[in-house]
Amino acid sequence: MLEPQMAAFIARAAAIYPGHSTSLTPREQREIYDRYAAALTPPLPPHIVTEDASFQAAAGHSIALRRYRNRAPADGMRRGVVLYFHGGGFVLGSLDSHQLITARLAADTGLDVIAVDYRLAPEHRAPAAHDDCLELTRAALQGRLPFDLPAGATLQLAGDSAGATLAASVALRLRDEGMAGISGMALIYPMLGTDPQPPARDTEAHAPMLTLTDVHAFRDLYWGEAAPRPDWTVPLDAARYDALPPTLAVGAEHDPLRDDARVFVERIEAAGGHAQLWIGAGLVHGCWRAIDSSPGVQAMHKAVCGFLRANAGANAGANAGAA
Repeated sequence: MLEPQMAAFIARAAAIYPGHSTSLTPREQREIYDRYAAALTPPLPPHIVTEDASFQAAAGHSIALRRYRNRAPADGMRRGVVLYFHGGGFVLGSLDSHQLITARLAADTGLDVIAVDYRLAPEHRAPAAHDDCLELTRAALQGRLPFDLPAGATLQLAGDSAGATLAASVALRLRDEGMAGISGMALIYPMLGTDPQPPARDTEAHAPMLTLTDVHAFRDLYWGEAAPRPDWTVPLDAARYDALPPTLAVGAEHDPLRDDARVFVERIEAAGGHAQLWIGAGLVHGCWRAIDSSPGVQAMHKAVCGFLRANAGANAGANAGAA
């Protein structure tokens, strides 16, 4: 059953954003999505300042970045940095579209949050978005981002939906390369395979805000309609799940992707790792935008912030001078 405040949010959202439609061009979809996001994005919270910069990728293109910094960080601490990869099915989203989330994370954790404007499909198919996020994470670990970041900062990865796919994939790839330094990973209603895991795949196929048909449409625009797909870009296709950073995976009850979070946590735990599962009762995909009205979303946000704060304290100094 939907949380009452979530039902009201869904009605409000539907009046602004009719949802994903394959009959529209990607540009048209982005224009509608950006208007929707802008309508639900409040002014920056007090004490939050932003700084825009660009990173020159090895392939020659620029990746836009935005750093959110809390001028009055929680407990006087600003050691941690979070790289945030936005959702949008690899097709939608930008620095602006997810500012509500990235700004609130910085405001409520005291950590520096760096949003990444990776390349989008279908103009840039797999593994373009993954390559951008992997290169940015390597650069962060090596102290090569165009920001003056805190000395001794820990580095964490976070993302929602497709952005969570990117975060998990990057963590797996860095693990395989033997590159350490990620102290935590927060995955919010993640898409971790090319087809959602049961039972939610079937029971929530027609859920509000995101349907199974939507998931498949976004998948095909990014990866293409047929395998093979680059193995490292699909977290639930990984051969092993050991040696990953502490992980929080959040699922929404009414979301065809709900059980992706559960299965990922189960595999990490079976491999001896540390992972937490948080399921939002009465919530839907994309619900973070209802943070000002939904008690369930507020509890979800609190769980994410608590996880990021806790893991910013882990391995403090491990990335000194390198994040």
